[in-house]
Amino acid sequence: MTAATSTTTLVTDTPPAKSEAALAHFAGLLALETDCWDVHESLAAGPVDFTLLDVRGKGGFDAGHVSGATHFPHLDMNEESLASYPDTTVFVVYCAGPHCNGADKAAVRLSRLGRPIKKMIGGIEGWKDEGFDLVSS
Repeated sequence: MTAATSTTTLVTDTPPAKSEAALAHFAGLLALETDCWDVHESLAAGPVDFTLLDVRGKGGFDAGHVSGATHFPHLDMNEESLASYPDTTVFVVYCAGPHCNGADKAAVRLSRLGRPIKKMIGGIEGWKDEGFDLVSS
């Protein structure tokens, strides 16, 4: 038998975080994000406790969006346009996908207005990757 070696791989060259740091990090991500599967399952089970917003332009929304989503471009978000939503409404925003930052821009706008917000990671591309259907306008 040989003695244990102290070599590392590219994965462990930087040691993993302590459990407390990992817990804070991943719990923080879950507080800010949800995924396509969880949104799909929540919509299917209904009723939902969030409002799903498609924050893309009209062309993208009309071409295909998640059934039950409200078209609300991030550029249109302000106190006046949100007045019909109670302050406690949890918004879940999505855009085209990982190559798009529209959902992040919407999250910034909603956060600045004091609104609860989560981003649906993956956006439309993630939705399609999961095999879920889109509806068109």
